[in-house]
Amino acid sequence: MRTDPLPLVVLTGASTGLGLAIAHLLVASPLRVVLTARADSQSRFARAGLVESDRLLLRTLDVSVPGEREALMEELNGRWGGVDVLINNAGLAYRTVVEHWDEKAWLEIMEVDVRAPLELIRLALPAMRSRRSGRILNISSVGGMMAMPTMSLYSAAKFALEGATEALWYEVRPWDVHVSLIEPGFIRSDSFRSTRFTRRSFRGVMDDGDPYHAHYLHMAAFIERVMEHAPATPERVARCVLKTLNRRRPPLRVYATPDAHLFALLRRLLPRGLYHAILYRALPHVGLWG
Repeated sequence: MRTDPLPLVVLTGASTGLGLAIAHLLVASPLRVVLTARADSQSRFARAGLVESDRLLLRTLDVSVPGEREALMEELNGRWGGVDVLINNAGLAYRTVVEHWDEKAWLEIMEVDVRAPLELIRLALPAMRSRRSGRILNISSVGGMMAMPTMSLYSAAKFALEGATEALWYEVRPWDVHVSLIEPGFIRSDSFRSTRFTRRSFRGVMDDGDPYHAHYLHMAAFIERVMEHAPATPERVARCVLKTLNRRRPPLRVYATPDAHLFALLRRLLPRGLYHAILYRALPHVGLWG
């Protein structure tokens, strides 16, 4: 039985980058907060000045491990009667063209970026439905509404998450459970350095004789340049997340950066063939590809 009037918010992937920026805003708000991260990232909380209190719990969670997902939700259901707000932020990215995918990368990104958030949602929903209230915010990306060469695996995962989230929006609306996708574009950070590679995509980067070498070379330089100078910061996107959380009727899709607004506008206004032609010609040094 719920006895504490403060809403309970769970945030995954909270120890670094955008997740950490969201965490700081949540902790500063009148909320009970559960921040989760993998075991090898827990020390980052202390370095960020985040320590447990009567309103803050720090929990170890590898979102790809079913037992850890279930144990967390079982604890919160028993301790506080369930989660009021679930923010699915944990995720990973691969840099690879379609021809360089492999089964390991495919299964890993779909587990972390798609299956894990949906399983957490499934575990949180019974309590939300019984209370006839709740918020679910899935951190997506512009990569979930438009694909980028060499990031095909990432977009495949984000497109899947967006499709499931859109269906969920209809399904849980009768219980007054609100569902939103947060879609940031480029954020000023060095997160591009943590992007993973498959064995073949790494070889494509290193071998100038690989057919896709120019794709990787020029796209990597472009992404790095744009992210280092992007006007949007993790803190700005985090404020957008908190604003969405506090809205009475939040929209399904929230464009969290200026470039996200621009790309969404272009998709609405331009004929699809013209839209793709313009983006293709805008790719960095595309004349050297192939």
